[in-house]
Amino acid sequence: MITLEHLTKRYAGFTAVDDVSFTARPGRVTGFLGPNGAGKSTTMRVMVGLTPPTSGTATVDGRRYAELPNPGREVGVLLDASAQHAGRTGREILRVAAATMGLPRARVETMIERVGLTDREAERRVRHYSLGMRQRLGIATALIGDPRVLVLDEPANGLDPAGIRWMRDLLRGYADQGGTVLLSSHLLHEIEVVADDLVVIGNGRIVAQGTKAELLAGAGSVVRASDTARLVAALADAGVEHTVAPDGAVLASAEAARLGAVAFAAGVVLTELRSADSAGLEEMFLELTATSRREGVAA
Repeated sequence: MITLEHLTKRYAGFTAVDDVSFTARPGRVTGFLGPNGAGKSTTMRVMVGLTPPTSGTATVDGRRYAELPNPGREVGVLLDASAQHAGRTGREILRVAAATMGLPRARVETMIERVGLTDREAERRVRHYSLGMRQRLGIATALIGDPRVLVLDEPANGLDPAGIRWMRDLLRGYADQGGTVLLSSHLLHEIEVVADDLVVIGNGRIVAQGTKAELLAGAGSVVRASDTARLVAALADAGVEHTVAPDGAVLASAEAARLGAVAFAAGVVLTELRSADSAGLEEMFLELTATSRREGVAA
């Protein structure tokens, strides 16, 4: 189990992570979502001992990463698939990882096969790998110690549709066998398909967390009108919290029936009215992170 308690990281007056607390539980995939610059990667770096926190704690089964006797056997980590030694072959990188963890060489061949690299690809130097191949190699390195916990930052980057499906099935199977998976991704559909729990971060702070069903059920409603300005004014007068998406859709924190009544009273003609949970994770994400997104950046 991964537990973060009041985690804060500051850099020269800039707060990258601000009082973050959440838990990733065994047997479940936890999706960690947020816009670029929201603090996801910094949080994950603190978890695995690469960045010291300013305050607060990040532990795995009650211990800091640095206190684990053989970290690779307990926590599999993939934060940057391009950070591997470009001059070594994929097989050499896995052999180094196996030797560091005290594992037999046979484990290397098992991992090469498990992540779908061919023998020829395993003998190729990493500088000649595509991004998708580097992701597969990074996942093999994370899994080689048969850890109980996985911490993965954007593992689907560079994978083709078949590779994304493979990764999704791998992570789902890992969690179903009792493993803990913390997964960061900007591919919201993939998170929606595989995640059990969601943690949403914006401007370094947690803006929502809970099971996927809980968060989607509380996402409010989506409404469009022939006169968006009049609708927004009517919602403001009625005290209904709302945001306006770039495409003109209004995301409101009220049930569809109430929104219909507000629009009717104001004489506003609606062209669309539905529960936001039917739109899935993307609109919930856009609503929750509206104040922390940079224009044109979706995740």
